[in-house]
Amino acid sequence: MKILTIGFTEKKAERFFSLIQLSGARRVVDVRLNNVSQLSGFAKKDDLKYFLKEICNVDYVHIPELAPTKEILAPYQKKEITWQQYEDRFLNLMAKRNIEKYVKPEVIDEGCLLCSEHLPHQCHRRLVAEYLKSHWNESGTDIKHLT
Repeated sequence: MKILTIGFTEKKAERFFSLIQLSGARRVVDVRLNNVSQLSGFAKKDDLKYFLKEICNVDYVHIPELAPTKEILAPYQKKEITWQQYEDRFLNLMAKRNIEKYVKPEVIDEGCLLCSEHLPHQCHRRLVAEYLKSHWNESGTDIKHLT
């Protein structure tokens, strides 16, 4: 199994779509809570879906169950909780949602998890990829972060 991840901030459209195209991804799996924000630019849901198909011949799917809730995200963004607290809360949420049973491996395999954060270190897309890898017992799973 191969899981890719990417964030769109701090990337121009040319770099973003080149990374997707060169990665061999078959689909982009949008794991954002809000995928229609004006701040998303080229990564707004409908625009992104169109660009991915036209430029990269890649499918688009939005799975909001792989996003944190506002109740988890807002305190972290406001610096009211630490990254570790955010991570613990989000991991508990994924477990409560049973995402490993809800999300089909064939949707994630050769897919690219999309979020807004530029780097994966403190981004929930990394947590999603690692959580699914461990719960699906896919020891041969390769997780690659496109930057």
